[in-house]
Amino acid sequence: MGGDWNTKLETLATTLDQTLGANLVSFVLYGSAARGDFVPGRSDINLLLILTDASAAALRTIGPAVHAWVKGGQPPPLIFSEPGWRSSTDVFPLEIEDMRQAHRVLRGRDPFSGLETAPADLRQELEREILGKVLQLRAEYAASGPHPKALGALLETSARSFFVLFRAVLRLRGTVPPKAPPELVQAAARVIGFDAGGFDWVLARLGGRGVPDLTQFDPVAERYLAAIERLATFVDEM
Repeated sequence: MGGDWNTKLETLATTLDQTLGANLVSFVLYGSAARGDFVPGRSDINLLLILTDASAAALRTIGPAVHAWVKGGQPPPLIFSEPGWRSSTDVFPLEIEDMRQAHRVLRGRDPFSGLETAPADLRQELEREILGKVLQLRAEYAASGPHPKALGALLETSARSFFVLFRAVLRLRGTVPPKAPPELVQAAARVIGFDAGGFDWVLARLGGRGVPDLTQFDPVAERYLAAIERLATFVDEM
């Protein structure tokens, strides 16, 4: 989706509003586009849609609009029923707090108003998420290491997931996470104790700046993996 994504997003918001009527509770933009570090062609436009009735019959009415949005190269919205959203605080506290920090209400009301998550639930989900992501990263590093392009793509695609986990760690430590990725990495490195330089290459690439391609099992990727291993140890010891 090109530089006119704001226009296309507003068109989608209007269509959903008109189609759903009173069934629309909240339609929210979250993630990098709301945080201010969106990079066209590299970042996704993340959307949250909350409905009074999220049954199959209700979803059929918005099928054409959602299909057109996805066909334009963006992921479909996360769709919750209102009761499901309110009861998800113990299941998705990490994601909810990340959305809360960076979101823009496009239609309806703010779904985070009055919504509370528990630190214990956040800590539990954080440990579960980091373990799964480290296992996946190790396997994909072994597979992509001999192939420089695949190795670079691995760092790019995995980094944003780890940024979410960095923000969760900082919140648990009572710190408001910086919004910009470079400042976020520096803040997380100070708290967690990893080498922030392990993210220099991927931060430059995600920011659209030119950097040399990686080599086979590049030391850049080794430093990146070491930083993530330190994150896993830190979370386990929290």
